[in-house]
Amino acid sequence: MTDTPAAAPAGGPRRGRARGSYAKTEARRQEILAAAFEVFSTSGYRAGSLKDVADKVGLTQAGLLHHFPSKEALLEAVLTLRDEESMIRLSTAEAKGLDLLRGLVELTCYNTTIPGLVSLYCVLSAESTDPEHPAHAYFQRRYDWVRGTIVEAFTEVGRQGHLRTGVAPMAAARQLIALMDGLQVQWLLDNASVDMPGEVVAFLEAITTEKFQPASGPA
Repeated sequence: MTDTPAAAPAGGPRRGRARGSYAKTEARRQEILAAAFEVFSTSGYRAGSLKDVADKVGLTQAGLLHHFPSKEALLEAVLTLRDEESMIRLSTAEAKGLDLLRGLVELTCYNTTIPGLVSLYCVLSAESTDPEHPAHAYFQRRYDWVRGTIVEAFTEVGRQGHLRTGVAPMAAARQLIALMDGLQVQWLLDNASVDMPGEVVAFLEAITTEKFQPASGPA
C-alpha cells in the first residue's frame, strides 16, 4: 500500500516541488519495500532486522523509520506487496471461475520457490490470531478477501456445470484454503515428501469435473 499524499500548499511552483518531493519519497518507499521483501523472505521476520533493510538501500535505521514508522508497518507493506506481485505474476487479479482455480494451482507451484516467505506467512498467520498482534487486521482482511474470491470462483464453476453434485461453494472455499495452509506447514517440515501442487490438483479434481495440470510442471 502507498500513503495518500498530503494536500499541496497554494502556489504553482510550490505545488510542483511538492509533487516532485512526493514522487521521490514514493520511489524510495518502493526501494525499501523491495529490500525488505528480500530480507524477510530469506531471513524471516524475527531474524531480518530494520538495519539489514536500511543497509541494502543505503539508509540509516532512523532514515528508514522516516518512511515506515515501525518494523510492523514495514511488515504489513511487504505482505501486501507480496500479494500484489503474486497476482501479477500468476495473472489471477482479474481471473474468474476455473481460470482463478488454475491460478491458485500455479500460485502453489510458485510458493515452492519461496520457502522464506511461506514460513513467514505460516508463523505470522498463527501469531496474528491474537487481536493485539500487529498483523491481526491484515490477516483478517486477507482471509475475508481470499475466501470471498474463491467462493465466487466455485459459484461460477457451478453455474458452468463443472462443480460436482452436492459441493457447496462456501464449504469448498474453506476446505481449499485450509488445505493450502496446512500443506505449507507440512511442506516446510518435509518438502521432500509433500507435493503441494499435486495435493491441490487432487482436491480440485475431486470436487469439479475439470483437469488441473500445473503449467510449471506435472502434478
